[in-house]
Amino acid sequence: MSIKIERVAILGRHDDPRVAEPMTVLVEHLTKLGIGVLCDERMRLDLPVKRVSSAALSTDSDLMIAIGGDGTMLYAGNLARTSGVPLLGINRGRLGFLADVSPDEMLASVDHILAGEYSCESRLLLRARLTRAGKPAASETAFNDIVLQRRETGRMVDVVATIDDTYVNTHSGDGLIVATATGSTAYALSCGGPIIDPRLDAVVIVPICPHTLTDRPIVVPSSKSIGIRVLQREDTQAEVVIDGRTLGAIGADDALTISAAEQRIQLIHPPGYDYFGILRSKLFWGRDSRVREEPGR
Repeated sequence: MSIKIERVAILGRHDDPRVAEPMTVLVEHLTKLGIGVLCDERMRLDLPVKRVSSAALSTDSDLMIAIGGDGTMLYAGNLARTSGVPLLGINRGRLGFLADVSPDEMLASVDHILAGEYSCESRLLLRARLTRAGKPAASETAFNDIVLQRRETGRMVDVVATIDDTYVNTHSGDGLIVATATGSTAYALSCGGPIIDPRLDAVVIVPICPHTLTDRPIVVPSSKSIGIRVLQREDTQAEVVIDGRTLGAIGADDALTISAAEQRIQLIHPPGYDYFGILRSKLFWGRDSRVREEPGR
């Protein structure tokens, strides 16, 4: 079922020339088609747009378009999750697993979407709740991952993990990642985690630089509740990071609980979207690893 799109919110790092150029082209294109365009009130480009607060970008639009890298998509997703407005990503970053449309395909892709020719994908979000002395201290939603990592110390952290209150393991190392299928191609992948098809409601638990080589990633259903505690250790300091944003420090008397969030992200894709094609492109599958580009090319 297609939606009627009359107002489009566009966001990105407008002070970056690589973003400002396609943003300008897209605004002019949408304006000619009679589509109302919303941008953040802090946007300084001289364009025919309606400037609104960051919160209103999602509540007052029928479609959000994020121009940039996956960091921009994470920011846009945090805005879009409360309203349910679909989100499209134009890639101007490096990898771009979330922002899958190239600038060359941007106008044609947007035209297809405006014509109702698209697919929509519902992505899982995770909710992290941090408690201190049994009382709520902080709560945040993650699109990619929730990371417990050592902070300001060269010592390992000992992390106890449970699933539905059943003891799983005590992980000793630099920390622990709990990632959605979307986040399985982010930090979790660099730590040896598996790639999970984003259509699966699954969560992966990945140790960061584990002290024991047999400490391996675990994939569990999103219906499970994951509990994390830090054991007392001399000079142990750890913190919780949500999609790159610090939630706060975590100590031996604190507890972190992770479960599926009630909200979800709706990602919109133009015709021809191919997740595995993106993996082949971004991870250089099938290319001769012996052929390397010269620096600077």
